[in-house]
Amino acid sequence: MSWQAYVDNNLVGTGQVSQAAIYGLNGGEWAKSAGFQVKPSEVQEIIGAFSNADYVRANGVHVNGVKYLLLRADERSIYGKKNSDGVCIVKTSQAFLVGTYKEGIQPGNCTKIVEGLADYLISTGF
Repeated sequence: MSWQAYVDNNLVGTGQVSQAAIYGLNGGEWAKSAGFQVKPSEVQEIIGAFSNADYVRANGVHVNGVKYLLLRADERSIYGKKNSDGVCIVKTSQAFLVGTYKEGIQPGNCTKIVEGLADYLISTGF
């Protein structure tokens, strides 16, 4: 399966993720949904937050030009919220997955989808 198919089918295609992307831990873009762009500075912010979350704890996490209030940040997962929208970012062995949700999607449903795909990718060596 292509990386784009993971974004289109396993993330956005579930109806529980509004927009999504997969980036390598080296900062390279692997796949993304249409109209969704995580800027290079945002990618570096996210990668850095997995090892030291102090910056995003103080300043929020930025994705697709949107600043989200940080809810959680550890070596595996970063969650953020802005009003009724939010973001779930999960690190695998070689990449990180970004999924956003809009009003009408339960945050826990988005998290379950993104975390579940990350678990699968980790189990396959990615």
